[in-house]
Parts: sequence; C-alpha cells; structure tokens
Amino acid sequence: MTAREVNVPLLDLKAQYATIRKEVEPVVLEVCESQYFIGGPKIDQLEKEVAAYCSAKHAIGCANGSDAILLALQALDVGPGDEVILPTFTFFATAGSVHRLGARPVFVDIDPVTYNVCPASIEQAFGCHAKVKCLMPVHLFGQAADLDAVMAIAKARGLTVVEDCAQAIGTEDVHGRRVGSVGDIGTYSFFPSKNLGGFGDGGIMATNSDALAARMKRLRNHGMEPKYYHHEIGMNSRLDALQAAVLSIKLRHLDAWSAARQANARWYDEFLRGHGAADSSQPVDSGGLPIRFPKAPAKGRHIYNQYVVRVPAGIRDAVRDELAKRKIGTEIYYPLCLHMQECFKSLGYTPGIFPHAERAAKEVIAIPIYGELTDEQRLWTAESLVDAVKRLA
Repeated sequence: MTAREVNVPLLDLKAQYATIRKEVEPVVLEVCESQYFIGGPKIDQLEKEVAAYCSAKHAIGCANGSDAILLALQALDVGPGDEVILPTFTFFATAGSVHRLGARPVFVDIDPVTYNVCPASIEQAFGCHAKVKCLMPVHLFGQAADLDAVMAIAKARGLTVVEDCAQAIGTEDVHGRRVGSVGDIGTYSFFPSKNLGGFGDGGIMATNSDALAARMKRLRNHGMEPKYYHHEIGMNSRLDALQAAVLSIKLRHLDAWSAARQANARWYDEFLRGHGAADSSQPVDSGGLPIRFPKAPAKGRHIYNQYVVRVPAGIRDAVRDELAKRKIGTEIYYPLCLHMQECFKSLGYTPGIFPHAERAAKEVIAIPIYGELTDEQRLWTAESLVDAVKRLA
C-alpha cells in the first residue's frame, strides 16, 4: 500500500456545497424575501434551462423523480389492464409507479456489460404479454440504454416510450442525443445524491410534445386548469421555488462536475487494468484479478452517476466490510432484483428467470466517484479495493 489512510465517503455533498456557497445563499435568501414558494419565476426559469440542457422543447417540474414517472405514464394514458416493460435491475420507483396506476410491470433482463435493458429480452416478453402499452428503458448509472433498439421496437408495435433518466441528466447516446429527448417523455430526479441534486426532493419531465407538456403541467396540480376547474384527477406534485433556485445555480456547474467524474472514472479504469482487472465485457470469473470495472462506451457520453465494479459474489460483502474498516464508503445498486421483491410476488416470477440481472445483484459494488475526490482519496480507495480482493478471493 502506498496511499495514506483517509476518510472517503461514498458521496461528499459538503465538499460540493463549499464550492458554490457564495452563489447559492443569496438566491435562497431572495426566495425567502419574496415569500414566493409555489410556482413563479424561479420554476419557469429552471424549466426553460433544463429543457434546453436536455435538448427537449418542454420541461415540467414536479415534487420528485418517482412522481415524474407516474405523471409521465398517466399523461400517456397508462392505466388498469395495461402492461409496461422495464428492466428488473433498477430502483423501485420505475416499477412502483406502474403499479400505482393499476398497470402491470413486465420485467426483462439486462445487458451484463452496460447494466441497461436488454433489447432481446424485451422482444421475448411479447411472447407472454399481449397488453404492453409502453416501454420504459432506464439509463442506469449514467450510461445511455440502446435507444435505437428500444425505439425500433416501440415503432414496430405502436408503443409509447418513457425514458427513466433519474441517474442520467446530460447523458448522450451513440448519436450524441441527450437522453430523455428521444422517447415520448424523459423523467429526471433531483434527489440530493444525483449529479444534479437539490437540497431535498425534486423531479422534472421533458418532452417535445406540446400536448403532453400541457397535460403533465395540469396533472401535477390536481388536474386543474384554470384554478378550481379540474379536467381530470391529477395529484399535488409541484417543485418548490427554493429547489428550483438552487438547481438553476447548480446546473451551471453540471458539465464541469460530470467532467470531473469522467476523469475519476478514467483514472480508476487505468489503475484497475494495471493491476490485472478487466472491464465489464468479461465475466468476473474469466481470469485475472477478479474485479470488473465499467466498460466505457466507445461513443456517447457517460456521466458516471455511479462507478460500479463487480467482484465474485462469495466475497462481495467481505470486500465491503474491509473497505468500511478503511473508512471508504460503498453501496450496492441493487441487491435484489425487482422481480424477486416481496411486493411483486403475485406477478409470478421465479428466481433464475433473468440470469444477468440476478448475477449483477450479487456482484456489484459502487465506490466513490464524485468530482471533489482528492487524488489521495482516490488512490486510497483503489488500492484498498485491489488489496481486499486479492486477500479474499
């Protein structure tokens, strides 16, 4: 070991805040002085800025990323009796929002290299599910799903597409298209841990459709337009002006923060490769040091909302324990696939049906990747990971 032991949290929001404190605090005070907390110019400003950033015509703020998915599906008339195809390896909100509308989530497997939805698995799902109305690819960990394949399937079958971009604001696909601007609607989360995170919950929906934008704007406010006249039953899911003010400031820094994450990812890639590890195109048991780092896309833009490595399932928890002893934060995204969750037991899925997702759930570990990592913290993390795996494997 050549690095000195240092504390390395999984994410250090205090370090980020220290760099923007002088910009943020006057704007927060401005909102407090105005006492204009719901709607208003700060919301309008952020929506315009996010729409432009995401290459969409419209952006509509809401209370959180989960509501963004729910509102998007409702705007596309997804409801009881409908089916929505989505990956089983993702955060719960993707499927939970489908279920809350009375529709059925149809789970499919992932590509083991990118962790994103597998197009072949989508095609296979149609053999058992005849009521599919919508496809919901998730751009997981900050890398674009195969939108060419997803959109081709949707077009051939007359389906709508909601892109779950909760971890991927600013991500681009192989053609340079910003995710969220390709399907019917893109949904985003401003949870504090995201690349663009607020000072609490927040979310937004992007679309190029005037009609869908108008409907989502109405649905987020009890289906009301004008005041006290309700066209349909919506919900109370408004983005606070305080959050919008903070997010507008942070959006100015987002590209620089993403570039710092990309630089850290490249450094990790080279360090791990230099110690005998390989990228995720090779199974963890295929030889060399049994660590697999994320394979960087040849084209497109990966923003590394997470940097996820893989180690053998039998030592994964012990590796995490060893890193914790060395004051290095880690997380597992995600330890149990959605088709195996207790609340979806009634859907009838059985273990083993989605092997790539299930194996990933047993092998993945996310390590610190935030832009404010010091060289010392990064080296300590990488050396500790390599050392722990060598001793435990």
